[in-house]
Parts: sequence; C-alpha cells; structure tokens
Amino acid sequence: MINHEMNLVEDWNNLEKRPMRDGYGEAMVEMARKNTKVVVLIADLLESLKLDEFKKEFPERLIEVGIQEQNMMGLAAGMALSGKIPFVNSFACFSPGRNWEQLRISVCLTKNNVKVIGGHAGFGNGTDGANQQSFEDMAITRVLPNMIVLAPADYEQIKKAVWRVMALDGPVYMRMTKPAREGMTTRTTPFEIGKAQVFREGKDISVFACGSMVYEAMLAAKELAGTVEVEVINVHTIKPLDTEAVVKSARKTGKVVTAEEHSIIGGLGSAVAEVLGENYPVPMRRVGMRDTFGESGEPEELMKKYGLTKNEIIKEIKILVNKNE
Repeated sequence: MINHEMNLVEDWNNLEKRPMRDGYGEAMVEMARKNTKVVVLIADLLESLKLDEFKKEFPERLIEVGIQEQNMMGLAAGMALSGKIPFVNSFACFSPGRNWEQLRISVCLTKNNVKVIGGHAGFGNGTDGANQQSFEDMAITRVLPNMIVLAPADYEQIKKAVWRVMALDGPVYMRMTKPAREGMTTRTTPFEIGKAQVFREGKDISVFACGSMVYEAMLAAKELAGTVEVEVINVHTIKPLDTEAVVKSARKTGKVVTAEEHSIIGGLGSAVAEVLGENYPVPMRRVGMRDTFGESGEPEELMKKYGLTKNEIIKEIKILVNKNE
C-alpha cells in the first residue's frame, strides 16, 4: 500500500518523465539568487549537467576549468576556505573518479565545505562505453571520513536535495543519472538528509532502493501485490545511512533486498548489509552491477541486460520468499 504520508504522485499510470539534471540545473539557479556565496566549477560539461542557465545569469560565479578535474577540486577547496560554497561538477567517472586524492586530502581531511556533483552516474553515459560509466562512485566516497553521500530518486527530490546540501557545512557527494526518469515525488514530499523514506508499506519483504532503482522497486511491489506485500524504502542518503529505518523494516518483514544502479560492492547493498550484520541479521539479496564493467549501448538496454530492472528485483524477492515456504 502506498504510504500517503510521503505525498507521492497520485496517478502512477501517468508519471511524468524528467531528467534529474534538469532539476539540478534549475535548483542551482534558484539557490544562487538567494545566496551569493554559491559558485560553480565545471570541467567542460556545462550543457550536459544543465548549468548553461546558471552561466547566463551568473557568469562571474561559474569557473570553467576544462578537463582538469584534479585542479578543479583543489580550486574548490581554496574557494571554500575563502568563504565560498563551491559546487564541483563533472561526470561521476571523472569526479570523484579521477580526483579522489584531492577530494580525500583537500576536502574530507579538512572537513572543507565543498559539494561534489557526479553526473551521468551508472549507465548514464551508455553509448560512451565502460570507461565513462560509473558504478563505483558511492563506494569510493562512502569510505571517506566526514563525507555525506546522496543518491536522489527523481527530478523533484534532487531539487530539494540541492538546497539541503547548500545548507550543510562540510563535504557532500551527490550522484545523479542522465536519462529522464519517472517522477514519483512532488513538491510536498518531505526530504531530510539521513532519513530514509517508506514509499510503500508491506509486511513480507523489504526492498531498500536508491536513485533510478526506486521506481523499479515500486513497479516490482505493484506487480507482486496480493501475493507478496513488499515494503519499498527510498534510501536517498547512502551515508549517513538511516540505521533505525533499516533495522525497523527488517524486523517487520524478516527479509531484505537492495537495489542500486551501482556495484553491489561498496554501495547501498554493502551499507545495508553492514547495518543488518551488526544489528539484526536477516536473509538478504542484492540487485546491482555484479563485479563487472558495463559496455557501450543505450542506457535502457543496458539496464535490462545487466539486471537493473523490476524483473531482477522480483526474481530476488521470490528467491527469499520461496526459501521460507
């Protein structure tokens, strides 16, 4: 049953598809109008990350550094120390992928107020191939002390996340996917960093999902309704993980599946497994990239090939449910 406290879209048969990056670009302009300390650094990907409107309105507050992601992170660290609120932008494969050392030393070690945005995460850069598809970004940022890691679910949620990120004092990494995705949340859907959201209530099994996989989890739950009552939890904050919500749902259902457009190693699946292992061990399965790189292709085709759809979630749910029969 849909959790109406979340104020989700009412008509699930006609969900509007909008890219997360559109919401990000719009929120950045709105936020910059309110806070003159906000600045943008970008590595030759202005239009790809929808920051062209930001440049038009605030040309003096956008720094195009070119393809030198390491220097970009260092510049951002210096600007933060000078009182600015820098947002560092690139594809996730390059930032934090290429500039992880600078992120670790110049930002996280010093608790520097730098916000890192990883665009086109997962299969976003589908046709560009494996080298530009990032399935490791949450793992390599989650491990860093002082770092907050976010993976919003849709257009409206990332708009809220941008404002929350700006208000925080300290390092944040936020990933976003490229393709237009179904919008589930509304302007009145609550959002709080560190608080997971129960989108659908159920009693038989818990599915913890993030990013693009939240919608797939909701589809899986809808398809199984009447036979298996699935609880779907949107885990938009990977770190700090909402331990209380994870344990509460696991106690309720006794079985857990995680779903992410990321490697099952080091991301959401690992984070949930760590919490459950220490607090309330239950049977668990993970949906995500299984220790492999991607390949060139259209994002939707690759999602199907690598098992990042509702069908794989349903398969894993049935494995756990059938074990108990």
